[in-house]
Amino acid sequence: MTGGLRKLHVKSYGCQMNVYDSHRMADLLARAGYAEADAEDADLIILNTCHIREKAAEKVYSELGRVRKLKDAAAHEGRSLTVAVAGCVAQAEGEEIVRRAPLVDLVVGPQSYHRLPDLLAQAAGGAKVVATEFPAEDKFDHLAPPSHAAIRGRGVTAFVTVQEGCDKFCTFCVVPYTRGAEVSRPVAKIVAEAHHLAAAGVREITLIGQNVNAYHGAGPAGPATLGDLLHAVAAVPGVRRLRYTTSHPRDMDEGLIAAHRDLAPLMPQLHLPVQSGSDRILAAMNRRHTGADYLRVVARLRAVRPDIAFTSDFIVGFPGETEADFRDTLRMVEEVGYAGAYSFKYSPRPGTPAAERNDQVDEAVKVERLARLQAAIDRHQHAFNRACAGKSLEVLFEKPGRLPGQIVGRSPYLQPVQVMAPSSLIGEIATVGITGVGSNSLFGALPSAREREPAPAATGA
Repeated sequence: MTGGLRKLHVKSYGCQMNVYDSHRMADLLARAGYAEADAEDADLIILNTCHIREKAAEKVYSELGRVRKLKDAAAHEGRSLTVAVAGCVAQAEGEEIVRRAPLVDLVVGPQSYHRLPDLLAQAAGGAKVVATEFPAEDKFDHLAPPSHAAIRGRGVTAFVTVQEGCDKFCTFCVVPYTRGAEVSRPVAKIVAEAHHLAAAGVREITLIGQNVNAYHGAGPAGPATLGDLLHAVAAVPGVRRLRYTTSHPRDMDEGLIAAHRDLAPLMPQLHLPVQSGSDRILAAMNRRHTGADYLRVVARLRAVRPDIAFTSDFIVGFPGETEADFRDTLRMVEEVGYAGAYSFKYSPRPGTPAAERNDQVDEAVKVERLARLQAAIDRHQHAFNRACAGKSLEVLFEKPGRLPGQIVGRSPYLQPVQVMAPSSLIGEIATVGITGVGSNSLFGALPSAREREPAPAATGA
C-alpha cells in the first residue's frame, strides 16, 4: 500500500515487557505513517511472541494459520498484508518460522525493533527478512517517545523497561538465549520517559525487566541501583504510584529494601518468584538461593514495610522433583502466605539444561501436584482478599466498569476494586471503604462528600 495512512495491528503475548515492546513498536511505526487498527483491516500484522509458556512456538504457528486467512482475504481485495513475527519465539526460531510459515515476511528479535521501518522496507521489496542478531547498539536510543494522545489512549498506568536480559541462567529458562545478557538503561533516560508519561496523565509506573533488581544503569554519580532509580522516578511530579517487576531474591539489596520503607509512592506489593521451596530443586534450577535465603528476604521486607504483600511464581514437576520436594514448596506457601501466585507445570524448553535431564516427572504427577499447589495458593489469596473487607484502601481509578455508573480501579495490592462513582474520578486516587469481596475483585464505596479527606496511606493486609 502506498500513500495515505497505513494500518497496523500488534498482538502481544506473555510478559509485561512484551506489552511495553508492543507499544514502542506501535509508537515507532506511527512516525512511519501507521495507525493502530483491528486485524481484519490491517496492512501490517505483528505477532509479538513469548517463549515462556508450554508449546509457545506451536501456538504461534496456530495463530499464523488464522493470519493466513486474513492475508488471503486482503489479496482478494487487491491489497497486500505484511506479516511479522517478533519477540522471543522469533529470536529462538529465526529462519525456521519462514520455512514453516511462508506467509511470514519478517522475523524480528527483541534487539532489533528500532530497525523496524528499514526491515519492513526490505520486506516490501520481496525479501524474507530475518533479524535476530544481538547488536551492540542500544535499541532504546532509537525509539522516539510516544505522543501524549497515544499515552492517554492506553490509560493511567504504564510500564517502563529499565533493564533487559538475564545473566542468571536458570536451567529451565530461555530468557538468556532470547533476550541476551543483562543491560540497563541510564537513569536520566528513564526519568525523562517518566516525565513524558506523567505529563500525559499517567499516574502509576511499573519499572520492568527480566531481572529488574539487577539494574545497574548509569547514574549521575556512577552506576545506580534499582533503589537509586526508584528514588529518582518517585521525584517526578505527577507520579503517584511506583511498582517494579520481576525480581530475583539474590538481588534484593539493602538500598532496595530501604526504598520500601522510605518511598511513599512505592506500593506495598512485590512479585518475588521463588519457583520451589526445596533446596535440592532450587540448586538443580541454578536459582542460587535456598528456601531460607528467600524467607530472610521476605522477613527483611516485612520488617521495614509490615503491610507488604507478596506474590510469586512456582514450577511444579521440575525434573527429579520428589513428593518430599513438593511438600517443601507447600510449606513455603504456608509460611509466606502469598496474596497470589502464578503456578505452572514444568515443560522442557529446547536448548536449556533441564530439558536434557533423564529424570523428567510423569505428566499425571505434575497435574496432581499443580492442583494441590493451586488450591493452597487460592486459599491464601482468598484469605488475603477477605481480610480487606471493612478496611479503607487507596484506589487508583483506571476505567469505566461493566455496569452503568461503575468505575474500576486498583488497590495498592493490585486487586481490582469496583465502585459506583462518577467517571470524572478516572485517573484519580481516592479512599475507598471495602464493602465486599468477590471471586476476583473487591467492591467498595466512596465516603460521603462531607466525609472526604485526602487519602491516607493504605492500611496493611
